[in-house]
Amino acid sequence: MGECLSEQKGYNHWIFLYFDTIELSQEGNRLRMSLFAIGLLTLLAAASLATSITFAQGVGEGDWITKYRIEDLKTGQLIMERDFQTGTTSDFASIFEAAELKVTFTVDVDISNPSAILKITTSMSHSSIEDRYWQLLSPEYDLLNYNPNQQTVQFNQVSGTLELSCYGRVPTGIVTDTIDGIVLHKPVPFSIISLTSPGGDVLDQIKPDVTDAKIDEYRNLLEQKEDKLESLKGSGVAPGYIEIFEGVVDQAETQADLGFVDQAIALLNLLAVSQEPVSSIMETLFLPIIGVLAVAVVAVGFVFLRTRGKIKYVTAVIEDQIRDLEGLTLRVSKIDRTISSRLESIRDRLKGLIWT
Repeated sequence: MGECLSEQKGYNHWIFLYFDTIELSQEGNRLRMSLFAIGLLTLLAAASLATSITFAQGVGEGDWITKYRIEDLKTGQLIMERDFQTGTTSDFASIFEAAELKVTFTVDVDISNPSAILKITTSMSHSSIEDRYWQLLSPEYDLLNYNPNQQTVQFNQVSGTLELSCYGRVPTGIVTDTIDGIVLHKPVPFSIISLTSPGGDVLDQIKPDVTDAKIDEYRNLLEQKEDKLESLKGSGVAPGYIEIFEGVVDQAETQADLGFVDQAIALLNLLAVSQEPVSSIMETLFLPIIGVLAVAVVAVGFVFLRTRGKIKYVTAVIEDQIRDLEGLTLRVSKIDRTISSRLESIRDRLKGLIWT
């Protein structure tokens, strides 16, 4: 009887051990499956992250388009140049509406993703000088269905360097606008070259400001006046006059930012005084000009009031100020004829601002 019980216990022990082994084996399989799933998810996440890094680089910071140069296609003049690898930035001229341009640029592709098709597009219209949009400068880098007369070229994202030249014409009518008969001039960022992902996201672009001759005239004049202002400081010129000068420059910049470039130019031209006041007596004589130049600013807003029923009131105020200026001119003429002549010129310009 005892032997039978002993055999039964031994048999039960092996049964329990068998099932324990099976359970441990199943646990091991589950653990391996879990580790495999975690590894797979990690790989997928890494691939997704790599793709997102590939397409999430900074726009216009040299991550894709590492350098470019823009030239006037008619004259060959270098307009601007950027090299993000060396940090070189050069600007030599402005880009005007209707300009014919040659844009040479380099695209560095760091990470390969051959299944992704990238696009490079120009917003310029066809050049009247060249018979194509594109010229491939790196024939070792393959383009897809390359047609140099289309506005877009495509290529697989393969690690390497792509160099292209693009020819085209900047469209007209993008800088100026008209409100209530007033012509506004504002520089407009224009996307000459745009690199996009398969999903249409902009990866990088060449997007300089486009201006016109009037804006260029204002910028050159503003630079001259700012240089003049710096030379006046610490030169013994009356502080009151420097304060006037700064105020007019600030007002001119404000008007230009709003698009009133003609008015901004007129304000800056008021500062063309041949002899700046240095003595306390001359400073006292020039202080009333603050009010006169304020009238010029009022005249800028005067154009808006033409159709708003306040013309008589504004005209009366400005006429009073001009009469005050004429009295000041008479007094100054007894001391300095040059300054008196300049004040007469300011008076005439104020009249021109109002009644033209």
